[in-house]
Amino acid sequence: MTVGARAAGGSNAGHTIVVGDQVYDFHILPSGLVNPTCLNLVGTGCVVHVPTFFKELEDLRRKGLKTDDRLFLSGRAHVVFDLHLLIDGLQEGELTQAVEQERSLKGGDFDVNQKHTGGAIGTTKKGIGPAYSAKHARSGVRIHQIFNKAELDKRLKVLADGARRRYGDAIAGYDVNEEIARFDTYREQLRPFVIDAVPLMASAQKKDTHILVEGANALMLDIDHGTYPYGNTSLGLLPGTSDGDTLQRVGHEYGVTTGRRRRCGWLDLVLLKYSVAVNHYTSLNLTKLDILDVFDTIKIAVAYKDTSSGRVLEDFPEDSNVLDHCEVVYKTMAGWKGEKKVAGIRHYDELPASARSYVEFIENEVGVKVKYIGTGAAREDMITR
Repeated sequence: MTVGARAAGGSNAGHTIVVGDQVYDFHILPSGLVNPTCLNLVGTGCVVHVPTFFKELEDLRRKGLKTDDRLFLSGRAHVVFDLHLLIDGLQEGELTQAVEQERSLKGGDFDVNQKHTGGAIGTTKKGIGPAYSAKHARSGVRIHQIFNKAELDKRLKVLADGARRRYGDAIAGYDVNEEIARFDTYREQLRPFVIDAVPLMASAQKKDTHILVEGANALMLDIDHGTYPYGNTSLGLLPGTSDGDTLQRVGHEYGVTTGRRRRCGWLDLVLLKYSVAVNHYTSLNLTKLDILDVFDTIKIAVAYKDTSSGRVLEDFPEDSNVLDHCEVVYKTMAGWKGEKKVAGIRHYDELPASARSYVEFIENEVGVKVKYIGTGAAREDMITR
C-alpha cells in the first residue's frame, strides 16, 4: 500500500493524469486515485468546497475509477463556502478597479495583465483566498464542524454578517439559509470520508509506507517564498512571442481549472536554483522534454540584468518589483531537431547528444541530479536514471 496526500490548496489546482487512453483531471482530490493500491487523503492544510469535492469524485467514478475505501478527508481541513466564492470575485473586482484607476491617473491604457502594486491578482475565483483568510482570522469552519449543525449554522451566519457589513448590497443575492440547507444535505453524504488524519499518517510512517505528498501549486505561488502579493510571475518569454506561442501550442498548455492559456517561456535556472535552496531537493523530474523537439536552438535563463543599474542578478530577488526593470540573460544551446526526436524515448543513452547535454547542463548548474525525464504524455514515456 502507498499513500497519496494533498497537503495544501483547494479546487483552484489542476492536475492532468493520462492513463492509457483515459484522461483524468484532478482539482481537490489526490491524483493517487489512479493507482488502485493507493490510499488517498485530502489533508489538513487544504480548503474544501464540498460541492466540488462530490462533483469531481463523481466525474472520476464515471470514468471507471474505483474509489471506495480509498479516499479520506481530514476533519481539520477548512470549508470553502459559496460565500467565499462570491467574496473572491468581489475582491478581484476591487483590485482590478485599483489598476484601472492607477492607469487612468497616469494617462495610460488599462491592461489587466500588467503587474502593479495593489493590482489584480488573477485569482481563479474558487474562494481559496477568502477561505484561508477566514482560517487565519480564526473565523473559518473546519470540516469536522459540519457534523455539529448548531455550530456550523452559527459560524456561517457570523461569516455572512461580516461580509454584509464589508460588501453591503454587493452580496444582497447571497442567502445564508440556503447554504445552511445545502449543508444539511451534505452532512451525511460527507461523513464516510472524514477522518482524523494524524493517526492515519502516523500509522503509515511507522509501517514505512511510501508516501507521496502532493501540493496544489509551485513555489512561486507560495505566500512566503513566492512573488508576493501576486500569485504568479513569468520571466523569460512574454505572451505573444513566437517561441512562447510554440511552447504553449505544442505542449497544449491550458489551465485545467480555468481553461486559460498558460504563459510559456524557456527554463529559468534562477528560479530553479531558488526553488532548490528553499526545498532542498534530492532529485529533479524534468518534464515534457519532447516539446523541445521542434526547436533548432534552445535557450536557458541563467541570470537577470537590472536595466536600471546594470547589475546582473544571479539570485531571485525578494522584492518582485525589481523584476519590472529586469531583462533575462540567456545561454543558447544547440537543439536536437536535426538529430532525432526524444518523444517516446525511455532510455537515457538513446537520447540525442544535444538533449543529454541540455540535461547535464541543468544538473551541473543546480547541483541536483535529474532522475526522471518525461518524453511524452503517456505514463510509460518516462526515463528513470
